[in-house]
Formats: sequence, C-alpha cells, structure tokens
Amino acid sequence: MTKITKICCIGAGYVGGPTMTVIAKKCPHIKVTVVDLNEERIAAWNDPDTNNIPVFEPGLSEVVAEARGRNLFFSTAVDEAIDEADMVFISVNTPTKTYGAGIGQAADLKWIELCARQIARVSKTDKIVVEKSTLPVRTASAIKDILTHTGSGCKFQILSNPEFLAEGTAIEDLNAPDRVLIGGDSTEEGKEAMQALVDIYANWVPRERILTTNIWSSELSKLTANAFLAQRVSSINSLSELCEKTEADISEVSRAIGTDSRIGPKFLKASVGFGGSCFQKDILNLVYIARSYGLQEVADYWEQVIIINDHQKKRFANEIIRTSYNTVNGKKIAFLGWAFKKDTNDTRESAAIYVADHLLFEQAKITVYDPKVQESQVYGDLDYLRSRDPQENRFGVKVTSDPYEACKDAHAIAILTEWDEFKTYDWQRIYDNMLKPANVFDGRNLLDVEKLKAIGFQVKSIGTA
Repeated sequence: MTKITKICCIGAGYVGGPTMTVIAKKCPHIKVTVVDLNEERIAAWNDPDTNNIPVFEPGLSEVVAEARGRNLFFSTAVDEAIDEADMVFISVNTPTKTYGAGIGQAADLKWIELCARQIARVSKTDKIVVEKSTLPVRTASAIKDILTHTGSGCKFQILSNPEFLAEGTAIEDLNAPDRVLIGGDSTEEGKEAMQALVDIYANWVPRERILTTNIWSSELSKLTANAFLAQRVSSINSLSELCEKTEADISEVSRAIGTDSRIGPKFLKASVGFGGSCFQKDILNLVYIARSYGLQEVADYWEQVIIINDHQKKRFANEIIRTSYNTVNGKKIAFLGWAFKKDTNDTRESAAIYVADHLLFEQAKITVYDPKVQESQVYGDLDYLRSRDPQENRFGVKVTSDPYEACKDAHAIAILTEWDEFKTYDWQRIYDNMLKPANVFDGRNLLDVEKLKAIGFQVKSIGTA
C-alpha cells in the first residue's frame, strides 16, 4: 500500500492554508509544504508573529505556531515541492468566468489546468493528485488527461477531496468534521490511492466519518451541499420581505420552523444576503452544468436561489435610500462590517460590496469599519466590479480603523457583518455624534432593537415591520 510521507499543497489561501496546517498538526510524521507564487502571501505565512498570517481564522495562528518549522512549511519553490511529494493537493482559486463561453456561470479552470501541467512537467515519480478546489463535475477527467499525455511516463491517480469548511469555524470543522469525502477510480490503483488519503485522515477522524465514492459523485456532492445551504438562506430571506409587509417577525418564524426536526435551525437566519467564495460560484456552476446537458428546468430552479440573494442586497440598499428621503447624495453612510461573515477576513462576494456599489451610484459617501479587513481589500473589492474608475471608489469610500469615527456625523449606519463587538459598542456615544434622525439598518438582526430605540435611533431590521 502507498505510504505518504511528503505532501505538497498548491495554493496558500483560505482552504489550502488551514487544511494543511491541521494535517501537519495531526500527522507529525508527514512533511507538509504549502506553495504559492504570491511571494507576499508566503512571507505573511512565514511571519515570526503568527498573528500576522494572511488568513484570519479563530485558532489557526496557534496551530501554525505549533507545526511550522517542524513538519509544516510555506514556500514559493513550487517545482521542488511538487517533485519531492508523494501526494499533491490542488487548492487554487476557481472563480466564475468573466469572459468567453459560460461567462457569469461556468467555473474558470485556468489555474487548475496550469497546476496539472506543472505537476506533469516536474514530476519524476508516481503521485496521487488530490482536487481540493471546488470544481465542476468531471474536472478530474481533464486533469487526468493532461497528466497522462504531457507527463514523463509517471503514473498519476486523481482523487476528489472537497472541503466542507465554514469560514469562522474552519479549525473546529477540520478537527471534528461531520464527514470527509474522498472520490476516486474503482480500479485497484484508484482504491489504493483512496486508501492512502483515508489513512491520513484516520489519524484523527473516526473511520465511519470518512466516506469514499466514485470521483464524479464526490465532485457533484460538493456543489450540491453548497446549493442546498444557499437555498435555505434564500428561502428565509424571501420570507423576510413578506414578514415586513405582514407585521410577522422573521426571527420568530425562523425559530418556529427550525424546531421541526425535519428542517432544523441551521442556515435559517435572515440577513442582507449570503456571500463567501462558494455559495454563489457553486450554484452558478451547477446552473451552467444543468444547461449544458439541456436540463433547463433544473437550471432555472437553482438560478432562482441567486436571484433572491441579489434581490435581498438591492432591497437593503434601496431601503437606506427610501428612508433617507429618497436621496443619499452627499450623505455619509457608515458601514459596520465588510467581511462576508464574522470571524474571517474573507470578503469574497460579501453583501457589503454590492450594497456599497448600489449606494455609490446614488452618490453616497461611505465610511467603512471592519476589525479584520484592510483598506486595500475594500478598494480591491470595489475595483473588481469595474462599476467606475478606481479613483471614484476612493473618493466615495473611506476606510477607518475606528468604529466611532466611522459613525461620526453619519446620516445612517448599516450593519453588514455580524461581528460580536458591534453589540458591545457605546451606542449612546454613537447616537450623540450622528446627524438626526439617526437611522440604523441592521442587515444581520444583530443588535438589541429596543435598546437602540430607547436611545433615540430609528431602527430597521431585516424581516420585521
């Protein structure tokens, strides 16, 4: 049986970094090297102060401090790490295409193909290649085709090992996962490769939680899991608008249906909309795949999840405008939160980006405070939309490291991320320094509404009249 002693992971981002860190901690007998061409990112992973690593995740810096330099390494020497590894994880970005066929829906597999070609070019020994990135169904066949026809005679086994991490609880999820999913070929070589990866996870995960499937089922399971979770968010958000019209309370509705054991309470919290690197991208990918097979009704069904999510963000922004006497021109709007959720510095597809973009079209002046997101990231997110020139984004949006400064002289405050610290602020002080009427738009149903109203705020929460 294949015994793994050296692992290489291509990609030092939100998946590769934490996943490899935990594997290194749990498997001290395996050398784990995380590689990336981004020199700045690798330098941050190697910062002597682990509080400065590029991914903020509760508990991650402590695990990095324990394993780094022992059997966990971060490097830009990609070829060398691939060459010496027995197993290579591919954990690079697979964004939605912004060009060509499938634009706006299909996954852009450019980086995956480049990884496969690089593995084929530098490998001198047989290797197990593991898909860790979220990929369309049957991507493994493309990787295998490249490795088979461009390699130097080495043999490769391709596995699918999708991640099911929730940012903000990634270390907890890695330490005690609901399940680990591994897909591979049904050949003897494929089964041996799957067993090699099973053996790694079995160092800390109970064997009954490690599921093995064929590789296509594994790839589709990842897309399906995210689609189902996003569907729940869009379902409750669609009802939040109805609650606002009927004087029902979405929090009470969520609690009532969440106690049904058939439904459960998770992902039933109404908000300004879901974000993150997976939900929208994976659903659009699912829509594209369904349409490519002529399954129009299936595609339309899942596309509606995205339509509701986009509607929720626009609706939130329009409510700020409507309450501001139908104009936010020149008015300061304070954004508390920019990350797509609390306990992460990840901003990909954050609702805050799109709410800000909508308000900037209305000539608002936005000031952003987020405890973990840097100024450069805020501007990078807005520039990526290409809605206006970068200098216009910098004119319309200011970023501050002081939440009280963000709210000073503001016409309104928008809660875009559910950071716990927002609940502990001196809201009387904030009220005293705002323009009146002082409006708070709680996009996360985070704050104590009655307390704020007693101070004098006018409060609008998602899903309440």
